[in-house]
Amino acid sequence: MGTRRFTWSDALSRVLATLLLLATLAAPPASAASAKSPGVYSNPLKPKLPAGGVIESCADPTVLRGQRRGDPYWYMYCTTDPLNDKELDAQGKWVFHRIPQLRSLDLITWEYVGDAFQSVPGYAVGNAGLWAPDVVYSSAHDKYYLFFVVTDTTTTTCASDSALGVATSDSPTGPWKFSDAPVIGPRKDTARADPCAFFWTFDPDVLGDSVGTNSVLYYGSYSGGVFARTVTLTAEGATVSADETRIGISNRYEGANVVFRDGYHYLFGSATNCCNGALTGYSVFVGRSKDPLGPFVDREGNSLLDTQVGGTPVLSMNGNRWVGTGHNTVFQDAAGQWWTVYHAVDRSDPFFESATGFTKRPVLLDPLDWVDGWPTVRGGFWASDVKMPAPAARDGFRSRYRTKLARPHVPGERIATASDMFDGTALHDAWSWVRPPDASTYALSDGTFRFKVQNADIFLDRNNASLLTRAAPKGDYLVEAKVRLDVPDEGCCFNYAQAGLVIYGDDDNFIKLTSTSMEETRQTEFTKELASVPSGWGRQGNTVVGPPSEDWMYLRIAVERLTGEARRAAGGDTTAYTAYTSQNGVDWVRGGTWTHSMTAARIALVAMGGGGDFTAEFDHVRVYATRAGERSRR
Repeated sequence: MGTRRFTWSDALSRVLATLLLLATLAAPPASAASAKSPGVYSNPLKPKLPAGGVIESCADPTVLRGQRRGDPYWYMYCTTDPLNDKELDAQGKWVFHRIPQLRSLDLITWEYVGDAFQSVPGYAVGNAGLWAPDVVYSSAHDKYYLFFVVTDTTTTTCASDSALGVATSDSPTGPWKFSDAPVIGPRKDTARADPCAFFWTFDPDVLGDSVGTNSVLYYGSYSGGVFARTVTLTAEGATVSADETRIGISNRYEGANVVFRDGYHYLFGSATNCCNGALTGYSVFVGRSKDPLGPFVDREGNSLLDTQVGGTPVLSMNGNRWVGTGHNTVFQDAAGQWWTVYHAVDRSDPFFESATGFTKRPVLLDPLDWVDGWPTVRGGFWASDVKMPAPAARDGFRSRYRTKLARPHVPGERIATASDMFDGTALHDAWSWVRPPDASTYALSDGTFRFKVQNADIFLDRNNASLLTRAAPKGDYLVEAKVRLDVPDEGCCFNYAQAGLVIYGDDDNFIKLTSTSMEETRQTEFTKELASVPSGWGRQGNTVVGPPSEDWMYLRIAVERLTGEARRAAGGDTTAYTAYTSQNGVDWVRGGTWTHSMTAARIALVAMGGGGDFTAEFDHVRVYATRAGERSRR
């Protein structure tokens, strides 16, 4: 190994580390009972800039504790983006920082210490983006390794031929030296005739923080799915095995982060659109496996490779100002408490100033709890928007955070006048149609309402689908539908045939929860559309919940009227809508919460979104009062 380069940054770090070490030696040993408590923080984190101001966007964040003895710092790295609303050059163009680097002594007060790169590697086109960093340390080589996405390479003549690169450094903040070639080059999608069809080789994640020489490299995104290969760290970079193992189906997950705990490898992945302003539904899900190469399954045993895609929700929108909570990194503080950093979108400030449509993604921090072997952020309350106990960033400290579990909505007494078991021969008079379909396309028989899937939709300005509606109860309630959609269990593509529930204000104001066919997957989609938005803002957004079933599945929407602080936290919206799904009617998966303001919204059923000879069946619609004292907390 050659001589290690020494920098003034290293000198300062060593001095501070020595002072901290002396202070620690002078103090009496800290027991669990006497451990010092750090302070408090609130989201978002606001890393400071040397010349003043703060970093307002740190997408795809990753965190690493200093790995060398005596290094007191924690380090954070962000994807390439402007740092804040003022990042414009003399020509008024946005300044994109190639992987901003931050450091902190307490995990809540961060300072910007420069960009990892001032240029792109030799195999990248000049304007390529460098995205989604992951940094690890090799004790075998005494080096840091920074993995990243290169969005466009010179390897082919095609655009968007993404690859994974690596750079090495003797310091966690550089200077970084690029390897001469990609770790993983562009990967052709051979199933497509298009010569420029490539899988998305995005979002690297190396298993572990200090990895010695060999580990596992995870990567991939919606186009192609999520993959894993064994990786070997070398003095100059990294090499990977020739064979890759798919661990996540296409068109569902990206942003993989894998950690090991109590005999299992936990794969965290983010789903849906990362960057849809105030309607971003990006959310984090998890599966686990004893083998780092999978297969990974969720809490109910569904594989992340299944057509009915598995994944247990870990973090989604909860009804406060934060949406788009995703692309997370999971780590333990100095006392062993688990935490996660992730980016999100502030519904009241979703875009960079003067750049409507360019989503700003500040970095958030929250504790991660483990419940019966499964992780959930903040006990299931998810993203915080209140003061929180800080992590324990130093040995001898212990966070004051204590787990408090969110309680799911539980159905109380059934409201018979709002429910229907479909046990007659004709629809009850309480039902009425929006755009009545041909009478030959629906019927009641054997206790089931059957409705042909229409090649129609309610999507932005395309509003031609039929909806079967009835009045909703006043106050809080929970509506449940048992539904079956006869789209084939396997295969592509039956886009976007769907069936399920709608809370319907009108064609441009609704909440929708459906079993939906998407490319080669079947997912439960939870959608919000609204008519009135500022100029340039989107009007529809979606997230996903638990997997559908190959046969009958159950959908629930819990409806809560908001008042006081809850309403203020929701930006003035009057009602919260929380999604639940179940494959058997017993084990329920809670999803995200959209908020909305609708007048006289009705309960509706739909079967729409795609052509083909498909039929939706509804066994029942049951409406319940929400049992007192069992509402979810924000």
